[in-house]
Amino acid sequence: MRFLLPLGIAAALVASQAALAATGDPLPPVDQHWSFEGPMGHYDRAELQRGFQVYKEVCSACHALSHIAFHDLDEAGGPSFSEKQMKAIAAGYKVPAGPNDKGDTVDDKGNPLTRPGIAADAFPGPFPNEQAARAANGGALPPDLSMVVSARNGGSRYVYSIITGFHKTPPPGFKVMDGKYFNPYFQGWNISMPPPLSPNQVSYADGTKATVEQEAHDVVTFLTWASDPKMEERKHLGFEVMAFLIVLSGMLFLAYRKVWKGMH
Repeated sequence: MRFLLPLGIAAALVASQAALAATGDPLPPVDQHWSFEGPMGHYDRAELQRGFQVYKEVCSACHALSHIAFHDLDEAGGPSFSEKQMKAIAAGYKVPAGPNDKGDTVDDKGNPLTRPGIAADAFPGPFPNEQAARAANGGALPPDLSMVVSARNGGSRYVYSIITGFHKTPPPGFKVMDGKYFNPYFQGWNISMPPPLSPNQVSYADGTKATVEQEAHDVVTFLTWASDPKMEERKHLGFEVMAFLIVLSGMLFLAYRKVWKGMH
């Protein structure tokens, strides 16, 4: 009889793990400190520039950034690239050229005509259309990253958790589907995206050590800015409005005191 309780506990644990594996409910997002959180928060320029590097060298192979134009990179509240740097970044991309002087949209080999990007252009996607994107990714459609942080429940923490949530061991009873990867922060735990980051995948110009966690933190900061490029402007405006209301309240109070002085 002395063995019944331990065996019962073991059976309950196995059942609990099997039930957990069956549900595939995502783990809570990893807690992170972000410079842009809170009413005084702001984007860290070094993180933004490093995050852009991670996006450009790693994420852009599969994911578009279609809601961001090149000129956003040197505008106030953004990564603070110089105008010269921004134009060089734009020129490094090829964008659809449209009809030439002969009305052609493709070259003699049938390839679409392209030209170097300019400041007014949006970031071009890696695939010409959705069908091509799915064909290159086993039927899955890589999401556009320009709004991914604001579009996901959990925001920056969720995206960070997904990026860093690979290489964990699935619980007993859970089956990783063919062509999928285990990620406990993703609903259902089976995700089509392979692990996107590895140590030293980028070489930071400022000497920052490129761990997976650092790369993830930087690129999520950049994607948070991409989802909300006017955040700092909005917060500054909010402080100006609050200051105005405080001054106005004081003036109204003094006016009230002056008007009603001697009436009591």
